[in-house]
Amino acid sequence: MIFERRINYYETDSMKVVHHSNYIRFLEEARIKFMDCIGLPYSKMEDTGIMIPVLEVNCTYKHPAKFDDIIEIDVRIKEYTGVKINMQYEIKNKTTGLLVLLGETKHCFTNLNMKPISLKKVNLRNA
Repeated sequence: MIFERRINYYETDSMKVVHHSNYIRFLEEARIKFMDCIGLPYSKMEDTGIMIPVLEVNCTYKHPAKFDDIIEIDVRIKEYTGVKINMQYEIKNKTTGLLVLLGETKHCFTNLNMKPISLKKVNLRNA
C-alpha cells in the first residue's frame, strides 16, 4: 500500500530538511492507514483490548526530504506470526523518485496488561 503525504514546514530543521525523528511519525501514519486498509483499524483493536506496542525501529536515511516535498511511503508486512508483526517501509520523493528512507518496525500484540496475545486466536470480526 502506498501512503502519500506532504512535508510540513514545522517538520524541518535548521538545515531545511526533515528532522530525522519525524520519519518515525511518518512510518506510524503509514502503518495506521495500512491497518485501516486491511480491515484492522487501530481504534477497533484498542476497543477490543488489543494493543500493538513498538518493539524496535530501524531507519536507513538515503536522501533528505524538504519542506513541501510529497513523499510516498510503501508499507508492507515483512513477517507475521500472530503474536508479532514486522512492517517494512520504503519512502520515496514523489517528484524526483529518489529513495528517501528504508525502514522497519517490529511490534507485538498484547492485551491491556501488556501480556502477549495471538491475533490468530482472537475473533475481531464480531468485536
